[in-house]
Amino acid sequence: MKVLFLQYPPCSTCKNAKKWLDAHGVDYDSRNIKEENPNADELTEWIAKSGLPIKRFFNTSGILYKEKHLKDLLPDMSEKEQISLLSTEGMLVKRPLVIGENFVLTGFKEEEWEKYLGK
Repeated sequence: MKVLFLQYPPCSTCKNAKKWLDAHGVDYDSRNIKEENPNADELTEWIAKSGLPIKRFFNTSGILYKEKHLKDLLPDMSEKEQISLLSTEGMLVKRPLVIGENFVLTGFKEEEWEKYLGK
């Protein structure tokens, strides 16, 4: 099973996640989320596949999220508007993201990763 690993290389959580993937022998394609931001179609598919609320795809602790006051703005936006916003800037997207055939993982939570990616 090969997964897509979206990450921002300088991010310490992403570095730890990459080490975990390597240590567990997970086959993955890596993509820099800042250089190659997910587009609206990808995000729409991943959000649907994940079964998670769209808020889980926002990097709520990021500088950009806070600068844009998204905590206050998002509740008044449609899902389509939120996805469109996410697709404009990789730093708004929660990272790391792991996209598998029938799952999507947001952030790095070892227990969750073990469940889906452990061997």
